[in-house]
Amino acid sequence: MSDPSRIRRQQLLREAEGCLELVALFGDQWMLSASTRDTLARRAIETLQRIENPGGLKGQILFLQGQALRQMQRFSDAIPPLRESAEYEPQNVHIRLALAWCYKRCRRLDLAIEALESALEADPALAILHYNLACYWSLAGNAKVAISYLAQALDLEPNYRDMVQQESDFDPIRHHPHFQALTEVIV
Repeated sequence: MSDPSRIRRQQLLREAEGCLELVALFGDQWMLSASTRDTLARRAIETLQRIENPGGLKGQILFLQGQALRQMQRFSDAIPPLRESAEYEPQNVHIRLALAWCYKRCRRLDLAIEALESALEADPALAILHYNLACYWSLAGNAKVAISYLAQALDLEPNYRDMVQQESDFDPIRHHPHFQALTEVIV
């Protein structure tokens, strides 16, 4: 027999996830107004707050709360639930990516880099981690480390090469000879 409270927790969790998926989908496909985006994100938070006795879902709930705040561009508010979520799920690289995203926007590159380097320990073969570290190290002014991470990202996922030219995070190192050698297109 199913536990009704467990089923209700799962329903509420799915409802909150659905709100955030709508924000992501419509934000990517169409220009979603900030008001509509924030309404959906607040709905996700309110739904999550209705979950009683979260048990083993606490880390996921905190992650979704952080994601909702991040969607509302309340980056500094998103950091505490994301940090706490990372304590519940230290191997979840998606939490660390979201946390790094928020730290970067709060102008804490040191903490953004720390979050992603921690994520690399959990999944060193994930190209997005190397790519974002290259971006952050570039912004921090360390061309050597940035280029090293970018080289690793391109080895793992060659399609990232297509994004490099439009990525403003690489502007500080764009004219570095090693960066140019790494990113030049071979025809």
